[in-house]
Amino acid sequence: MDYPGNLFVVAAPSGAGKSSLVKALMELDSHVQPSVSHTTRSPRGQEKHGREYYFVSQQEFDAMVLGDAFVEWAHVHGHRYGTSKRAIEDRILQGADVILEIDFQGAIQIKKAFANAVLIFILPPSWEELRSRLERRGEDAPDIIELRLENAALEMAQSREFDFVIINELFDTALFDLKAIVHSQRLKFLAQRRARADTFRVLNIP
Repeated sequence: MDYPGNLFVVAAPSGAGKSSLVKALMELDSHVQPSVSHTTRSPRGQEKHGREYYFVSQQEFDAMVLGDAFVEWAHVHGHRYGTSKRAIEDRILQGADVILEIDFQGAIQIKKAFANAVLIFILPPSWEELRSRLERRGEDAPDIIELRLENAALEMAQSREFDFVIINELFDTALFDLKAIVHSQRLKFLAQRRARADTFRVLNIP
């Protein structure tokens, strides 16, 4: 289905800066809206239910799986995460551009459900920098950091399945790259024909 809005799916290993980039993009571009996923993990830091995630119990998550409510769901770092198909469809049907932060498994599943979804992978500039960022966050014990680094090797190998790759070495440069991807999608023929229907009609372009 050709939706009026765009769906951007951003994946990255933990510590690559995905959340910071997406947050900065939404602060600059009010037309980009978040898709809030469900998770069985507990909130971290200042996270709030319904803002960063919908924090649900294992039983609630099971019920949503059985009800086929998720376009994708996966186990990540010992917890489950899922994306509501209805929540995405409602927004892009209204013409909004939706951006979704997710793991690579979920991104590939979403591409199957939304063929026009734009997949973006964020890479760190080096292993040393990735480890440093995870340690500076101060959120995980040393054994969890090692697990995240092990998982990162598997995750980054899947970047070849994505439409775009951004290397987050300098934050401002990476943010510029992310903005450029979003803007370029809005300039595609079908998107322009939807957004500027009157102009296309005046110019007799079907």
